[in-house]
Amino acid sequence: MSVEVRIDPGRVARALRLRNGVVGRRLAERTARTARIAEREAPGSMGRYVSWKVEDGPHGLQGVIICDHPATRYVLDGTRPHVIRPRRARALRFQSGGGVVFAARVTHPGTRPNNFLVRALREGA
Repeated sequence: MSVEVRIDPGRVARALRLRNGVVGRRLAERTARTARIAEREAPGSMGRYVSWKVEDGPHGLQGVIICDHPATRYVLDGTRPHVIRPRRARALRFQSGGGVVFAARVTHPGTRPNNFLVRALREGA
């Protein structure tokens, strides 16, 4: 008995590029796992703003993790020391030491970068 197998490279390549194919499902699983790690690593409520998707890229399918919280850039890159002044009022109001404090300006010490997305990518890989 003789068996002949022919492999059509074009069909194999198309099958690998399908979103619901083996590669697409595996990529979706890994992207979702990495997004869950990013949600866990994100500070405060920022984790609720993390989402993911699989999309067509220039070289095939790619997994994308998105954090659309308004302060994401400040958390990822950190901030330098800066002065905070009131915008619409004459003074800033906040609680400190159990009491209410008013100030015309406050010097913020800045924040260190917290690149939770890169940490999630390294841990999820």
